[in-house]
Amino acid sequence: MEVYEAVHTVLAVREFQSKPVPDSVVRRIIESARLTGSSMNGQPWHFVVVQNRDTLVKLGSLVSSGPYNGQAAFAVAVAINKSSVFGISDASRAIQSMVLTAWSEGIGSNWTGWVGMTKVASLLGIPESLDVIAVVPFGYPTRVHTMGKKRRKNLSEIAHRERFGQRFS
Repeated sequence: MEVYEAVHTVLAVREFQSKPVPDSVVRRIIESARLTGSSMNGQPWHFVVVQNRDTLVKLGSLVSSGPYNGQAAFAVAVAINKSSVFGISDASRAIQSMVLTAWSEGIGSNWTGWVGMTKVASLLGIPESLDVIAVVPFGYPTRVHTMGKKRRKNLSEIAHRERFGQRFS
């Protein structure tokens, strides 16, 4: 899948088939996060890949915005160094790389949770020097979504040329 096609068609997936994702694909998704650029090449992130069903179910109960973590084939907890000024920005880029790589393989995902997930950190043995900013579940979607049907503002409403207020057309 071309990169633009992935960006154009990716949708949040919250329902997953009970079908495992091959290890080679899991590795490629995590590798895409590792290869993502970061400010001053700081790479202030850590990724905990969770495939154990019981742990996934526990994650689903701990992340209020993502109970469907419990149904995923696997999830990735993303933690950043608390001391990193650019940690959230850099890790967000890595998460998007994982989401797009997964989508190109027919695997859906969605960002769940938001910073300060101390119970997730405790469950996964993540040290206090790190902040869990997201848990991203991955799996094959239960239903085929209409690719590319998104409700987004028109480009002319959000893009400007040279100065704010001069529409990009």
